[in-house]
Amino acid sequence: MLTVLMYILVPMPCLFFGGGSPDFLNTRDAGDWADAAKFLTGFSAVGSIAIPAILHHAGLIKAGAMYIEFVSFFILLCTVLTFNQVTKEESW
Repeated sequence: MLTVLMYILVPMPCLFFGGGSPDFLNTRDAGDWADAAKFLTGFSAVGSIAIPAILHHAGLIKAGAMYIEFVSFFILLCTVLTFNQVTKEESW
């Protein structure tokens, strides 16, 4: 459930500080709020991977559960990247 919380937190900085558009992630001079959003997005993404690894290291979950969590993160990442590419194309 902790990783579900992290999956929910990943898009929140974009919604709150970026105006709902992920374009602020590609700019360098977007301002202090955009920098805070980039940090929080990175923190949430790393936390999505780190939480299962820490729980496995502590012996609270098995290796299979950790690998399933990594696969789900990979699927989520591929989905987001695909959506980003599709929405950037003008031919739709």
